[in-house]
Amino acid sequence: MDSGLVFPLLVAGRLLLAFNIPPDTLKYDQQLSSPLTSHLRLQEGIFLYLNNIDPYSGGVFYQSPLFLSLFSTILPTSRVACSILWTLCDAIGALALVRIWRFRQRVASSTRDGLIAALYLLNPYLSLPAFALSTSTIDNTLTLLTLMFASQGKKSLSLLTLAFVIQLSLSSILLLVPIFMLLLSGPVSHLASPHPFSFSAKRVLPLLIEFITYSIVLMIASTTVSGSWAWIPKTWGVSLGLPDLTPNPGLWWYFFTEMFDHFRPFFLMVFSVHLIIYIFPICIKFQHDPLYAAFLLTGVLGTFKAYLTLSDPGLFLSMMPLFPEIYPYLAHPIVTGLLHLHASLLLPLFHHLWISQGTGNANFFYASTLVFGMANGAALVDCTWAGLRIAIGRNKEGYEVVQE
Repeated sequence: MDSGLVFPLLVAGRLLLAFNIPPDTLKYDQQLSSPLTSHLRLQEGIFLYLNNIDPYSGGVFYQSPLFLSLFSTILPTSRVACSILWTLCDAIGALALVRIWRFRQRVASSTRDGLIAALYLLNPYLSLPAFALSTSTIDNTLTLLTLMFASQGKKSLSLLTLAFVIQLSLSSILLLVPIFMLLLSGPVSHLASPHPFSFSAKRVLPLLIEFITYSIVLMIASTTVSGSWAWIPKTWGVSLGLPDLTPNPGLWWYFFTEMFDHFRPFFLMVFSVHLIIYIFPICIKFQHDPLYAAFLLTGVLGTFKAYLTLSDPGLFLSMMPLFPEIYPYLAHPIVTGLLHLHASLLLPLFHHLWISQGTGNANFFYASTLVFGMANGAALVDCTWAGLRIAIGRNKEGYEVVQE
């Protein structure tokens, strides 16, 4: 089939599915939306905001004031209009992914375009949260737009969208360094031919100043909307302090449910720093290919993020088609695929047994999240190995790689 026909058919199919799913069927599913991305909580925050009640005064609303401003003015809130908007966001994300592929390959179009778009739009890890109207769909779209603009060399647009997505989701700050590197070097693949990244403070400083300027402007806008600085501990602070222990597919919630309050600050610091320590090793090791470094850090977020939903690893997995050169060097793709299949069966089953039927307990669901975390970790480790291994090439008979 012509790749030009694939995309509109996929979007039409997604829209048809969104309209035919019964209202509120997926909104309450904690695998698809977290306290930071729930559409139900967004609606409650908008209601409080429109009635001149501070939405951050309670313990329900944790999303950015920018969402309050946009959804109370220009963006729709009805079910049908939101279904169209969320489908449009995923369509834009798929187009951005295709454009990134083209810039990486230095081509105007390719036969792989339709496949990349299809793998994004048909990925259940991405489509189900979109049907649940989780705002993580918007976060993913902004992340892909940031990478697309950076691949094009459009510095201002890339830094603006990056500042916006960090405003909505603080954990996206992990992508700051690879985005800067991508703006300075380009998206073309150099995995097979590593070379040092030419760092220049004169080139980085203007980018940093521009990014900080955009961030300050967005912070002032958020403060203006909310009327105070109280939104910071209720949005960014929630990602660090984990006050809401609503179950999700991530690894944090159960650990801190069982944690004594005396040890909580220390382990919150450990878990938060654990995310940060990946930035520089990955960016240094893959300095010759910053787009691949950004891809791996997306995988880190999709494995260890505080309030994880299915859309976080979904973004990482949907970016894998951008790097077909690593496929021959993947060590255990079948095992990783089977782990994801196993986790995708266990997560809804144990969640239903615990939450809906009450015949299970929290250990059931957390066991399935551990399998899911193992699947995400296996994919991340395998992609890291393949990205390093490609520079050496295939093993020759009688030789063995002992160090990379």
